[in-house]
Amino acid sequence: MPKTAIALSGGADSLMSLLLLRETGAEVMGVHARFLPEEDRGVIDGLRGLCAELGVPFVIVDLRREFEELVVAPFVRAYQAGQTPNPCAACNPAIKFGLLLDRVLEQGAVRLATGHYARLEEKPWGPALFRGLDPAKDQSYFLSMVPRERFSMIVFPLAGWTKDRVRQALAERGIAPPAGRESQEVCFIPSDYRHFLRSRGARLSGPGPITLADGTVLGRHGGLWNHTLGQRKGLGIAWSEPLYVTAKDFERNRLVVGRKSEALALGCRTARPNLLCPPGQWPGEVLVQTIYRQRPEAAHVMLDDEGLTISFPVPRPVPTPGQVAAVYSGAGQVLAGAVIREALNAS
Repeated sequence: MPKTAIALSGGADSLMSLLLLRETGAEVMGVHARFLPEEDRGVIDGLRGLCAELGVPFVIVDLRREFEELVVAPFVRAYQAGQTPNPCAACNPAIKFGLLLDRVLEQGAVRLATGHYARLEEKPWGPALFRGLDPAKDQSYFLSMVPRERFSMIVFPLAGWTKDRVRQALAERGIAPPAGRESQEVCFIPSDYRHFLRSRGARLSGPGPITLADGTVLGRHGGLWNHTLGQRKGLGIAWSEPLYVTAKDFERNRLVVGRKSEALALGCRTARPNLLCPPGQWPGEVLVQTIYRQRPEAAHVMLDDEGLTISFPVPRPVPTPGQVAAVYSGAGQVLAGAVIREALNAS
């Protein structure tokens, strides 16, 4: 059977994926990718020891420089430009299923397996990406920017698994993940993103006024980069009713707030999409998700040479530029993914 490389982070999901592949009789190679400057010797030694016990070759791939150039630095630049980027959606196509996949192919593997909760299904035009079984852990949203042709060399052993079942299965086998804890949402930010940006010397906007749309000043903000569209809490202002961030005016360094109805949008425009299904094969009705842990909702999507125009049948919370809009079928197939450029205001 062809050799399968399994990306091992040290967590439960990738370790369970390794065990499942071995139990099918697959020839497996364990691969640990280094992304961060600091090395966790406990995790690496634990993975090396486990692979030795299982009779699985173990290699380390150093991608620290590339991760900095392709994920971390663009994240900082995006914040400086006033966006709220999604580093995981950038990492998957560029690093995990880009450079890491290339490296394991060079070492003799023919496919790369990961612990993602997502499902692949073969279609006439190639592999199609679907939501995983566990709705609480589904990661198809973050995978929507991976080029379609890459999925022919990718395996998701946990497609039909839930997180609880993974924990139970590892316990039954008497195996503890070397990492000992779940990976955090943004792996290169240990705690607070504000502290991280300051530590990187990012050129960020300073304090300025918080105003209504008509210019009425209600208070002061500590920097536009501290806030996101639709934000309600943490504004530090008092008003007769709850106020939400409706816009960030970078030209005048103003944080604009308004009533909930003003923090809604009728749609958004995106950059050029990553098409995971030929547009001619899309169903008549599609769903769109514009942030992780959001339930996809019905929308009308138009594709042109510049990107997607997404229209909501009823106003939704304002989509955030820099985040990803993922287009789904009703059956959970990912049809496309694209970076949001601007919201189409409801007002």
